[in-house]
Amino acid sequence: MKIFIYQKNFNLKKYITILFFIFLANATFAQKSDMIIRISEIEIEPSFLKEYLDILNQEANASVKLESGVISIFPMFQREDHNQIRILEIYADKKAYESHLKTPHFLKYKTTTIKMVKSLKLVDMEASDSITMKEIFKKIQK
Repeated sequence: MKIFIYQKNFNLKKYITILFFIFLANATFAQKSDMIIRISEIEIEPSFLKEYLDILNQEANASVKLESGVISIFPMFQREDHNQIRILEIYADKKAYESHLKTPHFLKYKTTTIKMVKSLKLVDMEASDSITMKEIFKKIQK
């Protein structure tokens, strides 16, 4: 389990939203102990932000559309600091994650954005309440 590190611009509402999507995925796809859930915390060099977001959004779109084992690549940025990117990544299992890392769209993303990334932290997560999240998911679909 990773320990939260306080940040000056920490926004509890955004983290709750991210966790909501984690729980939502868990409720939608049943409780699978082999599912990989991760939040990528990325800081981008300001001069590369637009270019980075274009590449990231293309990669996320391709991953979700083309890879059955990719449940979510959900990129977002902090409202107060757009250079602070967060990506909710959910994979069906380790095999799906490992397969994702070998795809042309991921390799393009990784190789073309490496110079743009100021910092990267991968935080592995686990969903905790699939019962309540099933109810939330029902509300969203209405």
